[in-house]
Amino acid sequence: MLVLGIESSCDETAVALVSGDRTIMAQRIASQDDAHRPFGGVVPELAARAHAERLTPMVAEVLAMGGVRLKDVDAIAATAGPGLIGGVMVGLVTGKALAWAAHRPLLAINHLEGHALSPRLVDPELEFPYLLLLVSGGHCQLLGVEGVGRYRRLATTIDDAIGEAFDKTAKILGLGFPGGPAVERAAVRGNARRFALPRPLLGSDEPHFSFAGLKSAVLRQWQALPDKNDVDRDDLAAAFQAAATDCLVDRTLRSVAAFPQATALVVAGGVASNQHIRGALAGLAAKRGLAFVAPPLSLCTDNAAMIAWAGCERFALGLIDSLDAPARPRWPLDPGAEAVRGAGVRA
Repeated sequence: MLVLGIESSCDETAVALVSGDRTIMAQRIASQDDAHRPFGGVVPELAARAHAERLTPMVAEVLAMGGVRLKDVDAIAATAGPGLIGGVMVGLVTGKALAWAAHRPLLAINHLEGHALSPRLVDPELEFPYLLLLVSGGHCQLLGVEGVGRYRRLATTIDDAIGEAFDKTAKILGLGFPGGPAVERAAVRGNARRFALPRPLLGSDEPHFSFAGLKSAVLRQWQALPDKNDVDRDDLAAAFQAAATDCLVDRTLRSVAAFPQATALVVAGGVASNQHIRGALAGLAAKRGLAFVAPPLSLCTDNAAMIAWAGCERFALGLIDSLDAPARPRWPLDPGAEAVRGAGVRA
């Protein structure tokens, strides 16, 4: 089995060629950080235009790297949502055109499912069911992963996603873009105990996450400092990272009890590349007798290898899509989950 994957849901243009035996035969990722850095965040129109300019030559490059032609590919997998709708449309239309031209099946992939299944690309021993903490710029969820296409949402955020909180904290502290890695670098140098920050919903019977109050507390602490310097910036970044990690661990611990059939704790998504968070979750898993699985850093951020692998998993089960599959700005993995208060209903 050989699947060509396309990812364009945000600001990374990515193409990959993945085989059913878990081999990443070729992949390319084009970052747009330089284009968006002056704005302090992703500009959707700029992202969509960059995807449109880059995708076709990147597809040709990846096929050449893999030593295959389009007709040698068994299926085309493209992200169909959720994400910035302009970028999603560019990638999905490209995938549809390739599938039509090559007479190959289309696999319209949920970007979140790409993250959810990405650990299985590198760990053949990871079996269903497992507990997944999905943490990124747009999502913060705990899911019981029962199989391909079978997800039970146990918790979500009622306001900001964890990655969004990292990005806003970086903007408040003037740490630059992208924010998550910048906060992590600053936190390594800082004293996390200097500032007292809240841990929203810590110990609550409610299963969900909340980061808006923590982000606002960072802003108040920063504004209250009379003469700001690099030490202040590093200490506040460390305090934020420690508080956010405590919230993630506490909420995950609650879902461990709610999903006892899990044999592994899996973390995925862009924020899963944070080493402080990884260490804390690994400690939680060890205490609970669970295997801890996290994909390599290259598969944590948005990439096409995870989309191609999700395509492999779905194609093996005969789960193919028609060429009229829609692009979706929102697409929950568990559409039957009860709505929660606040913005958590979006995911």
